[in-house]
Amino acid sequence: MSAQRLNPARAFSKKNGLKRIILAAPASIEAQAAPKPIRTPKAPKSWLLVALHSDKGLLDEHAHQTIAAAAILAASDTAVAVVVMGDLHENLAEFGADEVIVRPELDFTHFQPEAELACLRAAIAHYQPAHILLPDNQMGDGDLGRRLIVKMGVSAATKVVEISAEGVVCAQQSGRSLVRRDLPEIILLAPNAVESRLPFVGSAKRATLAFKHSKKLAYADLGLNATEASQTALEEADCVVSAGNGVANIETIKSLAKLLDASIGASRVAVDDGKFAREQQVGATGKTVSASTYFAIGISGAVQHLQGIQACRHVIAINTDASAPIVKRADLSLIGDAGEIVQALIAAIQEAKA
Repeated sequence: MSAQRLNPARAFSKKNGLKRIILAAPASIEAQAAPKPIRTPKAPKSWLLVALHSDKGLLDEHAHQTIAAAAILAASDTAVAVVVMGDLHENLAEFGADEVIVRPELDFTHFQPEAELACLRAAIAHYQPAHILLPDNQMGDGDLGRRLIVKMGVSAATKVVEISAEGVVCAQQSGRSLVRRDLPEIILLAPNAVESRLPFVGSAKRATLAFKHSKKLAYADLGLNATEASQTALEEADCVVSAGNGVANIETIKSLAKLLDASIGASRVAVDDGKFAREQQVGATGKTVSASTYFAIGISGAVQHLQGIQACRHVIAINTDASAPIVKRADLSLIGDAGEIVQALIAAIQEAKA
């Protein structure tokens, strides 16, 4: 008998389905402007611990959701401590963090699981947390969480798609079946199980943590091999310069991409016009990208294109139309002639590099 397939992305499902925890409904402009209350207990009796890796000093939405999940689970006398492995250039208060420990030397670009595990175990010894949460991802958090589970030999749950004070729901068989269990000590949270927008904030004060680990390793970290952006798959690119029908000079796009060490994408219209190859098309009918920075140059922003860039962290739009859909999606918009702006941008980058 085959199990019924459930969609993990659906919200507010029935009794046997999944749900996303959403504590803060969209509010009016006046309500959004009002400061949120601070949830941080003055003298916490217990702690929840979150551990995760940053990328260039920033956390992705999955990491934000994991911190928020701990804040949602925390009782009125429970505080949330967050250990960030790598640099941190953002405030974690809005996601419910009460104390934040930053260890820049544990950047995920270096393979050092023993040091990461030693740091995490030192944090556990210091805070004595009731529960430990990590994002279940491919960036190192999922691996670290599983190493911790083996070392500690405690109750654990991976691929958690639903979480509450009563327990967790885990996905199995690629999401075709679900398993429910009591709230374990170690929780590896799947993406989009929790809404990161909260009706309160934490104090997010910085804390320090000392730990020791053996310098003798059974392996050698040879680092990462640098690869030219042109050889990187569009789906894996960290920076993408994408052109649309509003771009007349393709060479300037190539020059900008080379300066930024970025991959080149394109809209469907630009591909149909023969300006770019089909494998460079971004959108629902092309490639889905998750770049840290996405330049949308001369792209109006059709629904299909917006679907392809929804996972991008920062979107920069260059367009003559201030009311274009891409401008509404963008974090930064430059309104004007695409050719002139790109030329000015190239000149500014060259000057900065010089």
